[in-house]
Amino acid sequence: MASITESKTKISGILISFGLLATVGLVDYATGYKLTFFLFYLLPILFALKRVGQAFAFVVSVMSIVVWLLANMAAGEQYDDMLTPAWNMGIRLAVFLLIIILISARDELQLLVRQRTERLEREIQERVRLEKELLEAGEREQRRIGHDLHDSLGQHLTATALAGKVLAKKLTDKSVAEATAADRLVALVEEAIELTRKLARSLHPIELEANGLADALQNLAANISKAFNVSCRFENSGTAVATTPESSTHLYRIAQEAVSNAIRHGHARHVTISLAGSGGQILLTVTDDGTGLSTDARTKKGMGLRIMDYRAGMIGATFDIQNLPAGGTRAVCVLKPNVSATENSPDEN
Repeated sequence: MASITESKTKISGILISFGLLATVGLVDYATGYKLTFFLFYLLPILFALKRVGQAFAFVVSVMSIVVWLLANMAAGEQYDDMLTPAWNMGIRLAVFLLIIILISARDELQLLVRQRTERLEREIQERVRLEKELLEAGEREQRRIGHDLHDSLGQHLTATALAGKVLAKKLTDKSVAEATAADRLVALVEEAIELTRKLARSLHPIELEANGLADALQNLAANISKAFNVSCRFENSGTAVATTPESSTHLYRIAQEAVSNAIRHGHARHVTISLAGSGGQILLTVTDDGTGLSTDARTKKGMGLRIMDYRAGMIGATFDIQNLPAGGTRAVCVLKPNVSATENSPDEN
């Protein structure tokens, strides 16, 4: 069916090209040989090139030269010898053929550029898709490990602590000297339970918390303060705006990475995590009093900055980090829930 349609299109293109050539030839004859009408013969030639193809455009070029010569001779132009009209025909034919070749080359170049652009776009989309799948796979693995730590190891340690308490009580009842050591062992196991819970929340913070993102950030601030002996506090203000689990996870990871960078690279002693909802959007900021971002870090963008920026892009948010005039940095992530609600594949972003 497609071949029949293509054949009909070519036939109509051929007929129209001939019609245009005849029309131009008649007008050329009517205007007389003293008025140059040469360039108008490009109309049927270019039409033939576009609708039929280069080979037929060459044919129309030759026919145009013949029609041009016959029209001028019929209008009264005379030649003393055959060399002059042959020369004029050759020059004009060369011009027509050169124009056809140049236009064809341009069209082929445009087609090649378009094909390469489409191929590059597909490759970029595929790379973004793979990056998203890798990121999601990493999140799934972290969630699995978080669940295992919380449910399996945590419960096992709890049972061990209970058994230790029973043992310590028996030793105490018997006034055995090792009772104190047993109590110390129970205390160590309980510390291990608390550490396991912190690790579980760190790996899988959102679903393990009843109130979602706000509670996860609150616990992050508390854990950071204890782990690094710094002042890390969480501020929650404005109207609460609903977020999807995916966007909540990405926002948490952005805050986690920003705090980590501030302490490890900026040597900050005070960090503030702020979550605000207003105007139908969510504003997440991480402010610190560290040494700030170096020029090299800003221009080269380390892995942490790239990951934060990429995570923001995954949920349709914007991310920026700037040095503060008084010292330190402020990382800002702005998310509009109506955008994050459409979290989808890279093709749709």
